[in-house]
Amino acid sequence: MDIAEEVELAAWTQLEAAAASPESGFRYVNLCSVDADNIPQARMVVLRRTDAVGRVLEFHTDTRSAKWRELGAHPHATVLGYCSQTRLQLRLKGKVECHAPGSPVAETAWELLPSWTRATYTGGPPGDELALATNERSFVSEPTNDTDGKLHFGALAFRAATLDWFQLVREGNRRARFSYDDSGAVIVSQWINP
Repeated sequence: MDIAEEVELAAWTQLEAAAASPESGFRYVNLCSVDADNIPQARMVVLRRTDAVGRVLEFHTDTRSAKWRELGAHPHATVLGYCSQTRLQLRLKGKVECHAPGSPVAETAWELLPSWTRATYTGGPPGDELALATNERSFVSEPTNDTDGKLHFGALAFRAATLDWFQLVREGNRRARFSYDDSGAVIVSQWINP
């Protein structure tokens, strides 16, 4: 295995670890889409599952959110992560597949969520004005029936087409780019200028 193959494998190993560990540097990443006016939109999301073989990252969202509408209309997206401990940046470009409430992917993801996470999907639509937000207690969700949140729960499956790996080091930064076919196999691997 050459060095490029090693760094590519290590990147996906770190993404797998991030999906399993809240303490991982890549647990929270930026998911970037474009809105109806073709204006870039970026937001932090929680990496929930990684399929390193298929090059798929899974995120969860409220189907009433702007990101759900944006990615449904324009599935091309970028995921950007940075781990401050290792000084490693991963930028992935690809397409998102939206899995609506009731779909097998959303159902499986929902069943794995703890009840306090499920409760985050029971309130009003994301981005709506919060009525009577006069104290911190106003922002705490009251326990409700899980079914209410399940109606608004969707899963986003991001399939990477490229990975831009960028390592910051004192004696010369290093950068590599990898391209994948539809099955997730590496078809191009190259070192590039940082």
